[in-house]
Amino acid sequence: MRNNKVGGGIGGFEHVAVLLRRVRLSWLLRRFPPRLIWALYVFVNGFITIALLALVAVATDSPFVFPSLGPTAYLLFISPLGESSSPRNTIIGHAIGLICGYGAYVVSGAAAMPFGIHAGIYGPRILSAALSLSATGAFMVLLKAGHPPAGATTLIVSLGIISKPKELVIIEVAVFLLVAQALVINRAAGLKYPTWRYNDAGSA
Repeated sequence: MRNNKVGGGIGGFEHVAVLLRRVRLSWLLRRFPPRLIWALYVFVNGFITIALLALVAVATDSPFVFPSLGPTAYLLFISPLGESSSPRNTIIGHAIGLICGYGAYVVSGAAAMPFGIHAGIYGPRILSAALSLSATGAFMVLLKAGHPPAGATTLIVSLGIISKPKELVIIEVAVFLLVAQALVINRAAGLKYPTWRYNDAGSA
């Protein structure tokens, strides 16, 4: 019998093994290395996540898929019981990034020159990026809501790549949808994935 413990995330490979047994695919554990199966698990979940959100984006003609969603999906499936992967940190972290990004975008004057018009080095845009990232980091510390991918979210907004208020709401909705998927899949894998806070792991 292979050792099903693989390093790299809280909970290791065990939750993947549990899920495979539940869907009657445990024979894979006897034929392939655990790390290969774990990589496939992350691959499948990452593909499903982006594919579903991409379909929603096409159907609504809205930005439901954005760059920082990728690292968030990776965290939620590679180390689901890590504090930064909790629904609370994920949702609040991105919200902080969106608010700080938009605030910096307006205050710095970068909003006066849309990204498509002036895509190069531009003083107000540099200030906007610096302000947004520093503010996002500070507020994540103050609110104990660390979520590294939010650093990318705030730059997407502060640089003017996505900057309309309606689009920012859509981005946060996409984060909610991703967290809901992670909750379903991680619970199906037998993990005590929290419904909100990391400290609530194990509660319904």
